[in-house]
Amino acid sequence: MSATPETPRSPSRPTVTEREARQVAEAAREQDWRKPSFAKELFLGRFRLDLIHPHPLPADEHVQRGEEFLAKLRDFCETKIDGARIERDALIPDDVITGLKELGAFGMKIDTKYGGLGLTQVYYNKALALVGSANPAIGALLSAHQSIGVPQPLKIFGTREQKETFLPRCARTDISAFLLTEPDVGSDPARLATTAVPEGDEYVLDGVKLWTTNGVVADLLVVMARVPKSEGHRGGITAFVVEAASEGVTVENRNAFMGLRGLENGVTRFHRVRVPATHRIGEEGQGLKIALTTLNTGRLSLPAMCVGSGKWCLKIAREWSAAREQWGKPVALHEAVGSKIAFIAATTFALEAVVDLSSQMADEDRNDIRIEAALAKLYGSEMAWLMADELVQIRGGRGFETAESLRARGERAVPAEQMLRDLRINRIFEGSTEIMHLLIAREAVDAHLSVAGDLIDPEKSLGDKAKAGAGAGLFYAKWLPKLVAGPGQLPGSYGGFKHGVDLSGHLRYVERTSRKLARSTFYAMSRWQGRMETKQGFLGRIVDIGAELFAMSAACVRAELLRGRGENGREAYQLADAFCRQARIRVEELFDRLWTNTDDIDRKVVKGVLSGTYEWLEQGVIDPSDDGPWIADASPGPSERENAHRPIR
Repeated sequence: MSATPETPRSPSRPTVTEREARQVAEAAREQDWRKPSFAKELFLGRFRLDLIHPHPLPADEHVQRGEEFLAKLRDFCETKIDGARIERDALIPDDVITGLKELGAFGMKIDTKYGGLGLTQVYYNKALALVGSANPAIGALLSAHQSIGVPQPLKIFGTREQKETFLPRCARTDISAFLLTEPDVGSDPARLATTAVPEGDEYVLDGVKLWTTNGVVADLLVVMARVPKSEGHRGGITAFVVEAASEGVTVENRNAFMGLRGLENGVTRFHRVRVPATHRIGEEGQGLKIALTTLNTGRLSLPAMCVGSGKWCLKIAREWSAAREQWGKPVALHEAVGSKIAFIAATTFALEAVVDLSSQMADEDRNDIRIEAALAKLYGSEMAWLMADELVQIRGGRGFETAESLRARGERAVPAEQMLRDLRINRIFEGSTEIMHLLIAREAVDAHLSVAGDLIDPEKSLGDKAKAGAGAGLFYAKWLPKLVAGPGQLPGSYGGFKHGVDLSGHLRYVERTSRKLARSTFYAMSRWQGRMETKQGFLGRIVDIGAELFAMSAACVRAELLRGRGENGREAYQLADAFCRQARIRVEELFDRLWTNTDDIDRKVVKGVLSGTYEWLEQGVIDPSDDGPWIADASPGPSERENAHRPIR
């Protein structure tokens, strides 16, 4: 039964200004840099190759444990998972999920003392790439459970009692989900409306959560809710572990999407749900900080699956373009197609280098990888989409045709169009590309804001500005001269990367370009000052340049690692060289667009569109949409729908 339009619920959405929203986001981010960061240094014009080379490696026992599990998982994927059936039925069969539980796949990252497998981040990501290639919805199921669901925040912030209570369940029997987004709240958590009101030793939750991946089948939920400030309660957005079977929890809808058809994603309503205070994760008001910290490594799961997609795209492109002949030769030998294949091969190599390097650094915990993980997510999701799009183009009409249709008429059932659909969400999942640009840009300019932030803050007093000016003067007097010259201008620098193919020139380019990137950022801050945060187009290009430089660095370091280990070193050097040459072209285009772009005129056009100035341009078409509300009502209250919750046992 659905809610009737005659009795709308009264809204309770918090009203916040843009500045207040930014303050909430700023308070949630980690303020300090206690460990070195390769990517942070890169944005500051300091190419710290020593932080990533020699390439860090996992311990032998971790390799053995990881490889043993990968062998079991591969056998399971090949014998138990029917990706075509999941796509056709839009459902992961219960026996597949049960089999994954028995295999230990739900406890890959959970410590062995809690019944998990205790895999490293490196092997967890390899497992996700493998199972995600069998079916991306299964990869999303396992990732949402372990990367952002109950296990990861408890691992970092949970009490001993919470870990002992929940982690054994998550390792073997229970599925978890992470609930932050609401119908009217996406990347702006300051407007979060779900409440958790203290009552004795409990909190009472009320609200609605949207796009709850795993929510339809979950047993345990991580829920972000706003605790009102009161006597004895500091209040703020807070994280809770909630039993999905609790009275008042209703899954009101199982959502369907253009891709990931087996995804168990829903709308979950909380009405007077009682949660013990002992199930609160961390302190009141720490919810967003917990979420962001969890995502520092949690984001690596998504680009890991993008690596798997790239490998599959390369396999299909190679096999198809060798078999398909046009004008007397295989299509791969026609330059227009060959350039696409070269792009897929080189980009897959570089993306795997980025993910493996970032993952190993996460395992070692010697570096702060918040920027590296964010760059991996941003770069992986964008490049994987491009690779899948190129594969569809290489396949031609067959790329647009479904696997079932291909099979029905007697051809190999290659799900290229499904891959394109499944990958599209990655540019939105766990922070859209646009939000990732802003998040990374904020971290990239942190050093500048630390010394000169008060100078450009309109609300600071003249005294504060004078003090900030003195500190900024000292910082820039030392920093700016270092951006003039460096090893990138010395022909013999990085000579250890010259073995047949010469990669040293690419590393010199990265060093020179990182200084150019830092100079460009400094000039922009000097030019726009407090308006810098509104220059989202500029900031996005700055971040994209940094992503390319990070990927170039990772590709070269990985090539040298493989050469040193005697593992396809010559071919790895060739792929790294090809990737770096392609990336350098993209970097130069991005630098050109820093100052030559249509940002200003675009803003004028947008204002015209919103004001209706160009409404005449919309005439001559039929809008097939219905006339429902743009955003569904999410006011608190009892559910008026049948519970779609489907626990798997």
